Amino acid sequence: MSESDADTTPPDAAARAPRAAPWVGRLAPYADHGPLPVVLLGLTVVTGVVDAVSYIALGHVFVANMTGNVVLLGFALAGAPGLSVTASLTAMAAFLAGAALGGALGRRIAHHRGALARTGIAAEVVLLATAFVAALGAGEPIAGFQRYAVIVLLAVALGGQNAVARRIAVPDLTTTVLTLTLTALAADAHFAGGPGSASLRRIAAVAAMFAGALAGGLLTLHASPAAALALATATAGGIALGAHRAARSRAGWAVR
Repeated sequence: MSESDADTTPPDAAARAPRAAPWVGRLAPYADHGPLPVVLLGLTVVTGVVDAVSYIALGHVFVANMTGNVVLLGFALAGAPGLSVTASLTAMAAFLAGAALGGALGRRIAHHRGALARTGIAAEVVLLATAFVAALGAGEPIAGFQRYAVIVLLAVALGGQNAVARRIAVPDLTTTVLTLTLTALAADAHFAGGPGSASLRRIAAVAAMFAGALAGGLLTLHASPAAALALATATAGGIALGAHRAARSRAGWAVR
């Protein structure tokens, strides 16, 4: 059922649909996606934190935003100062590896979106926690072997996250990319003659990324990169607990 069909649901089907807190149902039709939009918004916060660490403390490289990373790679090849071809290529290769693993996981647990979210996020927590340990005691910016170890761990984690979010498939909630979300927000807005039906979800995605980037930036600059990674790990851990509840649901939004 698409968002445009939400208002035409038969009364008996609507009565059988699981109930949710009003604000959760406003993010996306609850009968279609349950609490999964909230889970993906939480992962979007994690993305903001992690990319703040990677850009500020790992030598101007992105581990989640591959559009930005490709652009930075082009700048580095052009000779722009402060950028690293090797770091950008490492991040891209590790991200692809994580995405491949996430894709394989999605095919293995294709029958239950909640179970896929729980397993994928649990794996991400392990990688984030390992990156936190690898960053302990490092200077700022992180250099040498520690730098590349953290880049690989974070990029694999975020590649897997992106693949899992793609498989879960809640509209506008990719957890890592906002260009199309912002485009859709403006193109479908009431002032542009559009329905504006998904504006809350799109605004929430942008706000989640911004909040994560702000928190990650503040911690990286004023405490340490490890402190920011501790926040990312704790946030992902909390989301994993929420996903565990979703994994036990037999509702239509969960079971394919």
